[in-house]
Amino acid sequence: MERNKPRQYIREWRKFRALTQQELAERMGLARSYISHVEKGRRRYDQLFLEDAAEALGCTPGDLIMRSPYDSEGLWLAWDQVDPVDRPVAAKMLRALKSKPTFPI
Repeated sequence: MERNKPRQYIREWRKFRALTQQELAERMGLARSYISHVEKGRRRYDQLFLEDAAEALGCTPGDLIMRSPYDSEGLWLAWDQVDPVDRPVAAKMLRALKSKPTFPI
């Protein structure tokens, strides 16, 4: 029986940042083969790996397991572009949209 591989977007984030496996490995202080095995699902990652990879890739640990940087329809892409100072207002606007009755256009 084959175990389910945890879904992750590490390879996508690495490529999005235009890094090779070797460059990411060097940033993380690991062997390139370790990165390769994690990306292929042959080796499990842990929280420390995700935190180190996220720091090296300029994203959050959650990004590495929840979303592709290439998802042009993803809400997170827009959220990332909102200035952190303006995020409380943006969040309030989204909550208002959620509670607004919907009408066909």
